[in-house]
Amino acid sequence: MRLSLPAWQWLKHYQLADFRADLLAAFIVLAMLVPQGMAYAMLAGLPPMMGLYASIIPMMIYAMIGGSPTLSIGPVAIISMMTFATLNPLFEVGSPVYIEAACLLALMVGIISLLLGVLRFGFLIQLISHPVIKSFIIASALLIAVGQIKFLFDVPLQANNIPEFILSLWHYFAYIHGYSLLLGIAAILFLIYLPAVFKRLRLSAFWVRAIPLFLVLLSIALVVVFDLNNIGIKTVGAIPSGFPPLHFPHWNIDLVIQLLPGASMIAMVSFVESLSIAQATALQQRSQLNSNQELIALGVANISAGLSSAFPVTGSLSRTVVNADAGAKTPMAGVISSLFIVVVSLYFTGFFRDLPLTILAATIIVSIWKLVDFKPFIQTWRYSKADGLAMWITFFAVICLDISTGLVIGIVSTFMLMLWRISRPHIAQIGLVQGTQHFRNVQRHQVNTSERVLSIRIDENLSFLNAQTLKGFLVNAVSEHPKLKHVVINCSSISSIDYSALEMLEDVDAELSKLNIQLHFSEIKGPVMDGLKHSHLLTHLSGKIYLSHYQAVRELAPEILD
Repeated sequence: MRLSLPAWQWLKHYQLADFRADLLAAFIVLAMLVPQGMAYAMLAGLPPMMGLYASIIPMMIYAMIGGSPTLSIGPVAIISMMTFATLNPLFEVGSPVYIEAACLLALMVGIISLLLGVLRFGFLIQLISHPVIKSFIIASALLIAVGQIKFLFDVPLQANNIPEFILSLWHYFAYIHGYSLLLGIAAILFLIYLPAVFKRLRLSAFWVRAIPLFLVLLSIALVVVFDLNNIGIKTVGAIPSGFPPLHFPHWNIDLVIQLLPGASMIAMVSFVESLSIAQATALQQRSQLNSNQELIALGVANISAGLSSAFPVTGSLSRTVVNADAGAKTPMAGVISSLFIVVVSLYFTGFFRDLPLTILAATIIVSIWKLVDFKPFIQTWRYSKADGLAMWITFFAVICLDISTGLVIGIVSTFMLMLWRISRPHIAQIGLVQGTQHFRNVQRHQVNTSERVLSIRIDENLSFLNAQTLKGFLVNAVSEHPKLKHVVINCSSISSIDYSALEMLEDVDAELSKLNIQLHFSEIKGPVMDGLKHSHLLTHLSGKIYLSHYQAVRELAPEILD
């Protein structure tokens, strides 16, 4: 299969003006990326340095292969949390084998994504409903925020789910470290209120977005000047400097089997989140996007993460929005950001040794809490009870069990509710609107009907799931119309009829014939008719096939046209 390389499309037209715009955007994104990368690595139970490693080679790879000009690839909160949820039950957090498994997990996520892209299976990801994904993100954001409280309190709270967190908090409540909590609360207030002050002073967007970096620098200065280590403030500690070590993660077949479910879930969520962000920016910039190409790009980016001592990565919404708003013209902005991270990794890691862990936790809580919004639950419930129920099932499954299990339950519930909805389709008796050729539901409109003709419309494809529902409706309707001579099924909403439904229609036609009632069809779509031509239904049909429903009624019940 011939793979396209989108980078050629923008590299051959790259100009100095584009470079200037990309350079400025890279500086702005860097201000977010350094504290975020370190915080998200900590969220995954990994050394902070791995967050910087995850922001170097993967971003460069995506710039060459990906289709979005502004998508920022790197560590994100939800994928970090899923990484932790996958590895925590298997290994001691932060141990060498845990770190090695994180690299292998990224490699596996990459291979899965790459295979799906090469085999053009990108459409499979679309089987996950948007309400379930939205609910999953909200619930995960809540868990992520709750999980960082242990760093604010400086106690080993367990937060794989909310019940576990509550029990753990009750057990360790008396051991909360007051100074860490005060510093964390001050950092949260700093991150919440200082942006409003900067905006009121009409400072540029760069200063507003660089506030987390200012907080990091200020907290390091406070630790050094006032020697806060002596009062129990825990810091990041020594961070090794250098370029990301390149190596193939240690693996064996048993470990791969253990990590495979988690890797599959991460690959799925990673692609959905990345593609959603890329599609939004592509729409704004009117650029083309191919889902399979994005899967390939994301796959290779994760493979590079696994080979460069990092953990799974995906597109970041916050950094992508900032990158686009800062005026990035091409993916070169991401490459430049990666080069800046290389400089930080080589020469400035020692500077972050005195960064308090509670500050990183505050950064995560403030950035992720914006996603905890329950309005979508109410809006979805009002519009569709089935989708609303799937959202609540997903939400409670995630916060009460764990992230991966919750997502699986959400997906399964979506399919169960979809099958239930298909099995109970909307079936309406229709009549002619006076003075028109339009037919509407007799329960919603003033329409003309005939005692001799029953006109019905089913608003769903006919399959084994709903065949008996339609048959039951017809049986009840026929029993209520003693003078009935004709049944006309309007097929305008039917795009397919499977074999089970076909047999049901043949049985209905035979039973109606015994009652001297003819079965007719109207407005059958071309593809459906192509299939029916090879069946016995049309050969033995007691009635006729009509091009339009109006034509059928005009012939069978002309009195209602008056």
